[in-house]
Amino acid sequence: MAVPRQLPNAITIVRILCAPVFLWLLLADGGADGALRWWAAVLFIVAIATDGIDGYIARRYEIVTDLGKLLDPIADKVLTGFAFIGLSILGELPWWITIVVLIREVGITVHRLVVAGDHVVAAAWMGKLKTVAQAVALSLALVPLWTLVGDWIFWVNGVTMTIAVVLTVASGIDYVLTELRAARRGRSVA
Repeated sequence: MAVPRQLPNAITIVRILCAPVFLWLLLADGGADGALRWWAAVLFIVAIATDGIDGYIARRYEIVTDLGKLLDPIADKVLTGFAFIGLSILGELPWWITIVVLIREVGITVHRLVVAGDHVVAAAWMGKLKTVAQAVALSLALVPLWTLVGDWIFWVNGVTMTIAVVLTVASGIDYVLTELRAARRGRSVA
């Protein structure tokens, strides 16, 4: 079966386009736990799940592109960034968490764009683990499970969000150290 070469990138772009729709759904009813909240959560979960789908298709059919390597992490950051911001606007997540996450995400994205002409920085294993942890933590925070199972779910949400934030910071440090080591090797070879 022939798969269009740009299919994974198209899926990634759709994920980016879903982000503002998701944020509108989340904020439209002012944080009520009604239908719009559920739809926002479902859209987020479906959109973030496409991260694995586009990557699988690209690797399976050997159509990995430099554009895909660049766009994929940006799509993740846009979607998760909107989720962090939305939850903070609603008062459900402290702003300091959102700020720490956004500083890490924006900083690394800017660096990736700056060095894109020289080399494409693909996501490392720790960055991928961070994305999964953020996806799980944000999904749990977005789905109003407390309306179904009670307030104990807030404890679970707190634990998963803590893991996601720790991995966000740790993967950011790992990224910076990896890039510094690569730059030193490049200077010593030159």
